[in-house]
Amino acid sequence: MKPTLTALALIAAAPAFAHTGAHMHPHADDPVWLPLLIGALTAASVATFAWARRK
Repeated sequence: MKPTLTALALIAAAPAFAHTGAHMHPHADDPVWLPLLIGALTAASVATFAWARRK
């Protein structure tokens, strides 16, 4: 049963079944993730600096 479910899951996740057009959830090719990345890197830098200064 597991090989059958695995094969069906692989077929169901194929890129040929991907949707097109406008939709509410962003993808990695959209620039929406850039401010999140910059914010996360800034927070990590500040935390690392604060941790290094504490010692």
